[in-house]
Amino acid sequence: QMQLVESGGGLVQAGGSLRLSCAASGSSADTILSINTMAWHRQAPGKQRDLVASITSGGNTNYADSVKGRFTISRDNAKNTVHLQMHNLKLEDTAVYFCEADYHLFSAEVVAGRAWGQGTQVTVSS
Repeated sequence: QMQLVESGGGLVQAGGSLRLSCAASGSSADTILSINTMAWHRQAPGKQRDLVASITSGGNTNYADSVKGRFTISRDNAKNTVHLQMHNLKLEDTAVYFCEADYHLFSAEVVAGRAWGQGTQVTVSS
């Protein structure tokens, strides 16, 4: 199993910036073979969870229309981390942000899976 730990959420005024980070790790008995697509999703109260941005291991990125030009996703393959730099935050960006990763690891055998972080709250105030 892979674990994802997010950090960097918080309270910010509209127009401000925040940087979210997510670190992936396996247990001591596991060897991470590859982490393919990593992504950030968000879920506002009473709404479904939506994709915000994704990035492949090769660096190809994809963004939701609502965040294009304001958010930037990046990753460090050597450190198994993914970041989301958010600028010009709007009230409607308020949500719990979740990190997601598709992976292969070795734990007695090759295992493919999808991991989710526990979520980090981003609140944008007026």
